[in-house]
Amino acid sequence: MFWVQQKDRYLRQLLIRDIEEITGRRLIVYFANRYLPSDIDPRDVAIMPEILHDLHGAPTDLFLETTGGFTDATEGLVSLITNTISDLRVIVPNAAKSNGTLLCLAARSIMMGGASELGPIEPHLNGIPSTILNTPEIAAQNFPLHMSGRFALNQTRALATTLLQRGMMKNANPAAIDAAVAALSSREKYHSHGSVIDYREAKALGLEVEYLPPEEELWQRIWLLYSMYDFDSRQNGYVKVFEGRASSTAVAAPPNAS
Repeated sequence: MFWVQQKDRYLRQLLIRDIEEITGRRLIVYFANRYLPSDIDPRDVAIMPEILHDLHGAPTDLFLETTGGFTDATEGLVSLITNTISDLRVIVPNAAKSNGTLLCLAARSIMMGGASELGPIEPHLNGIPSTILNTPEIAAQNFPLHMSGRFALNQTRALATTLLQRGMMKNANPAAIDAAVAALSSREKYHSHGSVIDYREAKALGLEVEYLPPEEELWQRIWLLYSMYDFDSRQNGYVKVFEGRASSTAVAAPPNAS
């Protein structure tokens, strides 16, 4: 009776185990419902250790869906995950945008399909892009806001550079790393914060990308798992789901959320 009552979760966990059998790696999930306010925030850093506790250093895939969130919280997640997992790969079935992309840079590689997209990592303050805040015009009008934008941009660029140097671009020329970070964190190449960086574009930036075509068995199971999270989250009003083969929790939306 309990299994039937919780069948959505148990079915997802069965599929997680199936994917682990194919890859030979552990799989953990961070899924944020894009239809509700679901920023990466400090509460995530408190929840994730429960999902990471039984990995015991095993090579691990992070199944990631997010539109982004707070940089400080993302930095905390990066620190937690990289201190726990020495061999990290990120799987992006649909979208890991903004600070979700920044989180991807902590991995040795990113697995993507035809529908997968990353995005620029430029931070925003009060809805304003930090590259705009970092201009002399803003400095003349509102110096504290200008400096806040500058520091936010410097934080993101420094973290992205460090992650790439330690991870997927550790053997690259430093100029290539600088170019990738500059492209991701400015408006020179991607004019919108929502710009789509697909697997081809990610490879062109120098990122380590593993592309799986839609007919690949592994990708079909990954997409099925994504579809289950997408449907279950909208059906049940979940803001986020954190899950592994043995642990699971969901964050419910407030009663008046829409």
